[in-house]
Amino acid sequence: MGRHLHFDCFSGVSGDMILGALVSAGLPWADLVNGLNRLKLSGYTLRKRAVHRGALHAVKVDVVIQQGFHRPLTLSRIRSIIMRSTLPSPVKARSLSVFDRLADAEGLAHQVPAKDVHFHEVGVVDSFIDVVGGVLGCYLLNVTRATSSPINVGAGSIQTSHGRLPVPGPAVTALAEGIPVYSDGPPHELATPTGVALVRTLASEFGPLPVMRSVAVGYGAGDRDPEDWPNVLRVFLQDDSAPETYHTERIMQIETNLDDLNPQIYEHVMEQLFELGAVDVALVPVVMKKSRPGVLLTCLTPKERTNAVLEILFQETPTLGVRLQEITRQVLPRRIVPVSIRGGTVRMKVAELGAGWDKAAPEYVDCQSIARRSGRPLKTVMEDALQAYRQATQKKLRGRA
Repeated sequence: MGRHLHFDCFSGVSGDMILGALVSAGLPWADLVNGLNRLKLSGYTLRKRAVHRGALHAVKVDVVIQQGFHRPLTLSRIRSIIMRSTLPSPVKARSLSVFDRLADAEGLAHQVPAKDVHFHEVGVVDSFIDVVGGVLGCYLLNVTRATSSPINVGAGSIQTSHGRLPVPGPAVTALAEGIPVYSDGPPHELATPTGVALVRTLASEFGPLPVMRSVAVGYGAGDRDPEDWPNVLRVFLQDDSAPETYHTERIMQIETNLDDLNPQIYEHVMEQLFELGAVDVALVPVVMKKSRPGVLLTCLTPKERTNAVLEILFQETPTLGVRLQEITRQVLPRRIVPVSIRGGTVRMKVAELGAGWDKAAPEYVDCQSIARRSGRPLKTVMEDALQAYRQATQKKLRGRA
């Protein structure tokens, strides 16, 4: 049975912070050590210790180097080490994906092909273990889904093998393209290339903490211990046996007031917005300035469709401006269940309420089509579809008993 892991990167993220957080959340230490031994690398010792970061207790995992790699590693050398290991295949594949991301980011930052990148910061034993250990830890915890908060990248500047650079450095900047990041806290680097690459590879969604029933919470400490700042990564772990009642997502709400649009055009505008992928479109009567009657048009749309929605609103309506707001919405898990009734098949939209309860509604267009073909009242067709779904559900329950 799988698990859901959420990374809370309020103080950034690094490879050792991920390892510490996973161990703090219940990853068996012996399993991690034995698993990493399958890399067949020598010259290092893995150590864990309890530490304080600000007011928080956390686990600090250190890779103590006895004999490291003396020269920077190329991507082909990294691939060879991982593929020669006896690690599970999913761990090999995910680990290679992390290094591919790192190579692409370093190549983009320094204008060289990814295959020619020499890993300086991530090419030594400790960061190598951080990458593989983070992937292996999630595998050992049976994490099948991972999500993450926006990543705090820190502030100030850092000294690297390429000289002093602003925070975030070029590699983190490249890795963070397309995901939410922000700057807060002490003037230090809080997010490292290794940490960001791991989270980008493991996490399928970025946003606020979703509704979860956590079975464990872990805190992994970073190296720095700034005054009045808890430099830790927090993770939440949930069993799939405790499913989310709601699904949380971020979505754009776009609004505009209209008082001089021909009412016949509203249907055309709504149809175009839905064709673009709008989740919902609503028209609400309002009283505007000088007591003029008007209409408030509200559109909910995925963030990536924002520009397309704006284009429709500016082209098809007289509006000169719109209001945009990114909001959080919670929706019930849902599925489509077809049922057969006299005259055809109706798709039922079924929402899961939890604890074995659900609620269902027939798809209007299916019922309308059957009503037109058969000459039966639309209301009767919809009632028949709902009754057919209830009967099918009861039959299934009796079969399980």
